[in-house]
Amino acid sequence: MARRGKGEGTICQRRDGRWCAAVYVLLPNGGEKRMFVYGHTREDVHAKLVELQEKRRRNVPVIPRSLKLGDYLDYWLTQVVRPVARWNTYKKYEQTVRLYLQQGLGRKPLSRVRVADVQAFLNKQVQAGHSIAKVQIMRTVLGAAFTRAMREELVFMNPARLATLPTAPTSRNRPWSADEARQFLTVARNDPLYPAFLLLLVYGLRRGEVLGLAWEDVDLADDMLRVGWQLQRIDGQLARVPVKTAAGRRVLPPVPIARDALIEQAGRQAAARIRAGTSWAGNDLVFTTRTGQPVEPRNLVRSFERLIDGAGLRKIRLHDLRHTVATLLKTLGVAQRDAMQILGHARISVTLEVYTDSDSQRDALTRMSDRLFGPAGA
Repeated sequence: MARRGKGEGTICQRRDGRWCAAVYVLLPNGGEKRMFVYGHTREDVHAKLVELQEKRRRNVPVIPRSLKLGDYLDYWLTQVVRPVARWNTYKKYEQTVRLYLQQGLGRKPLSRVRVADVQAFLNKQVQAGHSIAKVQIMRTVLGAAFTRAMREELVFMNPARLATLPTAPTSRNRPWSADEARQFLTVARNDPLYPAFLLLLVYGLRRGEVLGLAWEDVDLADDMLRVGWQLQRIDGQLARVPVKTAAGRRVLPPVPIARDALIEQAGRQAAARIRAGTSWAGNDLVFTTRTGQPVEPRNLVRSFERLIDGAGLRKIRLHDLRHTVATLLKTLGVAQRDAMQILGHARISVTLEVYTDSDSQRDALTRMSDRLFGPAGA
């Protein structure tokens, strides 16, 4: 047996001529395990040993090849997904792992999960009554975990990607017509959240985007409305976080009806601030409660549904207002490039590299607001 070099750790040469090294590594569950690495030369083994020692120094866990799928999913959630994913994405993945993947496949060794295993699991979920869309989420989460395992050279195929499911049926409410949208805004005119509903119907903003608007995003002097933040519930608390995609970050011109609504909202909020006195929360959001707190997103939905019921309008979801705006823009012949940038669709991020004339966006929004409210000054 050859002598090991100083500082190399435990390195030795086996009787078959191969070199071997052993080192204690950290495991995802916080424990330790002695791990062996092999190579044809001392240099190969030494390089592997140094890599493992560096991971231990940085408290990075090492995944043993005998690891169960359930243990790997726990590691993947905490060490890979949680540090970089948005909270809502992490929670969706965590719930999918905890409620379905752990119970169905968690005990199988990671390296021994085959396409047939995943296919049988997915088929069982469909037979149990889960929707195709829900089972597709299970497959997506499992596939993302296996993609990471492949990068870590723990498996050499992704069985989730090779399993199949029927296509989920698409169901989308028919968006409102211009007349229905106009009727809703007439009914909502005296509601405290009327300016928010108006922005939803003029710009097609998402619920979180309109509630995440701050006064620093509203520049009436330079005629700009910046969309770059959204209000989300994270770990039980409402928080203002950046929008999800680069396409979602956009600058829109305030058309006259939107400008008037924002000026009205500023006055209403100033009066509420005086009434609240020292109990005012002090944030800079455009839409707040009577004490300056962020508006609970679910309360915006409740107000929307209450107004619909009161007006006897055809029921749609709050999110369907985006579809209403998209349909109206298409009906008015607005260029797809402008319409998609107004809506902040991520799937056309490549087209955002092409210069879009802000005057054409202003014209598109003006024509749509005229369709809803009539020409300015009429």
